[in-house]
Order: sequence, then structure tokens, then C-alpha cells
Amino acid sequence: MTVEVNLGDGEQAVEAVRNELIADGVPAALAAGDPGLWGPEARAEAEIRLGWLNLPLTSRELLPEITKLVEKAHAEGLDNVVLAGMGGSSLAPEVICATQDVPLTVLDTTDPHQVRRALAAPLERTLVVVSSKSGGTIETDSHRRIYEKAFRDAGLDPTEHMVIVTDPGSPLEQAAIEAGYQVVLADPNVGGRYSALSAFGLVPSALAGANVVRLLDEAAAVQPLLEGDEGNPGLDLGALLGARALDGRDKLVLRDAMSDISGLPDWIEQLIAESTGKEGKGILPVVGADAAEADDQFAVSIGPDGGTAVDGPLGAQFLVWEYATAIAGRVLGINPFDQPNVAESKENTTAILRESGDGPLPAGTPILTDGPVEVYGEVPGNPKNLADVLTWLLRAIPDRGYLAIMAYLDREAAFDAAPIGESSFEEMTETWAAADVSTLRSLLDYRTDHAVTFGWGPRFLHSTGQYHKGGPAAGVFLQITGAVTDDVEVPGKPYTLGRLQLAQALGDLRALASRGRPAVRLHLTDRVAGVRHLLSVAEEL
Repeated sequence: MTVEVNLGDGEQAVEAVRNELIADGVPAALAAGDPGLWGPEARAEAEIRLGWLNLPLTSRELLPEITKLVEKAHAEGLDNVVLAGMGGSSLAPEVICATQDVPLTVLDTTDPHQVRRALAAPLERTLVVVSSKSGGTIETDSHRRIYEKAFRDAGLDPTEHMVIVTDPGSPLEQAAIEAGYQVVLADPNVGGRYSALSAFGLVPSALAGANVVRLLDEAAAVQPLLEGDEGNPGLDLGALLGARALDGRDKLVLRDAMSDISGLPDWIEQLIAESTGKEGKGILPVVGADAAEADDQFAVSIGPDGGTAVDGPLGAQFLVWEYATAIAGRVLGINPFDQPNVAESKENTTAILRESGDGPLPAGTPILTDGPVEVYGEVPGNPKNLADVLTWLLRAIPDRGYLAIMAYLDREAAFDAAPIGESSFEEMTETWAAADVSTLRSLLDYRTDHAVTFGWGPRFLHSTGQYHKGGPAAGVFLQITGAVTDDVEVPGKPYTLGRLQLAQALGDLRALASRGRPAVRLHLTDRVAGVRHLLSVAEEL
């Protein structure tokens, strides 16, 4: 089993970087877990973040425990598996389950409509996996509280319907043990975005029905190749990523080619953006574009697509991309294991909630209203309508810059239009097409040569959010929020999910504004009508 990386154009620069890495003994040193590869300032962090190198072997120790959990769930008829987790705790299981075509409901959102839909599934058949290294992640903590109350209200024992995945010694572990929950401990020497083959990736996937032994086998098969200088796909890919970025091509266009893997670019996006986007440097993954179009972009395909491509089974892909990201970090001269700017938006969110008390959040006053869309922010030139605002955003993108669209909405927005069962299939299909705000990425991408990215909030805060604030100061930001019509209380907390969601959006805007980044917020006073109007305006630009 191998993973082949075809370097494509620009081989000379890539080979120079690759040869330098070999001359420095990097492949052998990384295989041995040398924490000094990223410089003295990164050493302390690297010493406790290299456990992912051995997960194809060490994670096998979890298999008996996972097997017992799966057997117990089957015996008790718990076939609706819900994963409450953010970032690395949710993205890998989502890819694993989509690829193996097993059902998994992923809650990495604070959107009350999306959470309420998950709660509508039969609770007596529901098993919630709460995944968090510490348990302090505000989104996951909220989901845990909401489900605990839902189970109790339904006359069910939460300890029979929830499994906790966390680090040993974490506050969540202690609280879970005291409450009587089933707890699976992960390797504490693995960072979240490198945790695909750890308990965080394996436990929810196995409970949903995925074959996780096969994943470990796939990773183990490619592991020996990562120890040498020749035929090392992780070295080749890492040299490619690093060399392209050094050469000014720092926008990585990720393409799904003829591959059996589903959704891997979303996982790669977090891994690379959060690992490299710091100190004014970084590689920005662009998911959804057809091809690289500008001289600051390059494309990599997942699957046997020729050109520059990475081909191989999912378990091997996980390990190779992690290895390559660590290599690219060395080439760029950054620490690929920390995320120094992620906490800032979290702290802003907490501050906004605290400062606002029971009163309204500091949303500001719209500079204009165009139908069901309110516009907030500073837009020069006295814009008259939404078209003027979108045109300004596109023109504001600097040379070698990018536009980031960030939607704090329901990822399954079609269901906002009409509850399941009240619309025909044709009506639902039409609504889906009209209400899918992610379509905005391709509409605006068509109108600029610059990179355009799309992220769901607050999910992206644990991913590209690090790059937005720590990477090159070249971003222009379009944030989209929406009115909440059916909010969800967070037990034990003085806020609802809808209030938390808006506070997160405003907190991230505050972080961007503190850096002078151009940013506009569009608020949809009616979500479905607002998205339709927004897409209609974008189509006419």
C-alpha cells in the first residue's frame, strides 16, 4: 500500500527543498520523534505533540475497549450516534463515516436550528459521544448540557446514552467519572488536528459503524515509507507545500478527484491552516475551487488525477498529510503544533457575553438594509445596496490576498424553510438550492482571480480562524449571521445557543478589527429569504 505524490510543475524548487531536508536528516529525525526539528522556541510544545507518529500502533490498544462499547450500543439499540466535538474532534470522524457510508450526526455548531433538529431524533435510540481534550470547549460543553437535560426530561439516564472521549487528567475526565459516564482516554501527546487515528477519531466512527481497524491498517502500511529519504510520500508532499509557499504560492487549492474518500479537503483545511497560519506566514487551503487560477495558488488533487495529486486510502492519507504538514512547518520556520491566535476569539466571546449581561449584544447599527439583509461595518463610498457592498469587498482584496466568507448559520439550511414532512421532494430540492449559502463562494470566486474560501461558524474558528488572524495580513472578510426563530436554552448557563452564536460572530469580528482587517457582517432578518436575495444579487454582479 503506497501513497504517490506527483510533483507536477516547479519540480526544481521542490527538489531543492527536499534535498535540503534530506541533507539535514529531517526524515529520520521526524520518524524518531525529534522535538528539536522546529527550533528551540517550539521544542517544549513539540515534546508533547508528536504522539501521532505512533498512532497506527498505539491506537490498537484501544480496540478491545472500543469493541465493548460498540457491542453494548448494539445490544441496547443505540443506533443514532451523535458526535459533540469541535475541530479535530469532529472533522476526522465526519470524513471517516462519510467515506465508509455510515450515519453520524456531527454537532460542531452553536446554531440552535441545527441542534434542535438533532434533538428531534428518537432519544431512546441516541448515543452522544462528547469529545474534547479538556472539556472546556464552549460549544461541546453546551451540547453536553443540552443533551443531559433532554435525556432526563425523556426519563432516560444520561450515563446510559453518553460516552466521553477526553485526555487523561482533564477536568472533563474527572467530572465524567464522578457522574458515572463511560470514559475513553486519548493519547495526551497528540494535538487535536493530528488526532484522526486516536480515540477522538476512532471511538465515534466505530460506534457509527465504521471499520476503524482498516484505518489503522492503512496507516500502518504507509508508515515505513515515512522513515526514509526515497519513496517517502510525506517528505515529497511536505517539500511541495513548503517550497510552493516560499515561492509565493501560499494558497493551496484542494480538489476532490476520482477518489473513494469523501470530504477529506475539509479535514486537510484545518490541519494545514491552523498548523501553518501564524507569525504572518502560512498556507491557506481553498476548498471547493475547480483549479488554481492565480500566481499565488497551486492545486493538489485527492485521488489518481495526475499532475499534482495524493492518492491512497484514507488511513494512509491521514498520516501522510500530518507528516507533510509537520515538514512544511519546518520549511516555513514556524511551530506546526500550536495555535496562538485561536483563543483570542473565544476570549472576546466570553467578554461580550459578560459585558452584555441580560441586555442586547453589541451588534451595532446597520449602514444599510437591502430587503431581508442588513449590512454592518465600514464600507467606503456610501454604498446604496448589497451589490455595492459585495463589489467593494471584491475590489478590497489586496494583491496576493483572499476573501473569506464565514457563515454563522445552519449547515442544513434547506430545512429552515419547511419542517420535514411538510414539503414535497421537489419543493425541498428547490429550497435546498435556494438556501445553500455556501453557493456564494463559487459565485464570488467566478468574479475574482483571488482565492475565495468558505467556512461555517463557529466551526472555522477551530480551523482557518487561526490563519485569518495569525497568517499574512491579506484577508478580506464577509461574515453572515441570521435571525433565530427557535432558540435552545443552555442549561446552567445565562445564555441560549442563539445568543452564544451571535456573540461568537461578534467576538471574531472584534479580533479581525483589532488587526485592521476589512470586514463586513450581513445579517439575514429572514434566513431563507435572505440567502435567496444574497445569492440573487451575487449572480447579477
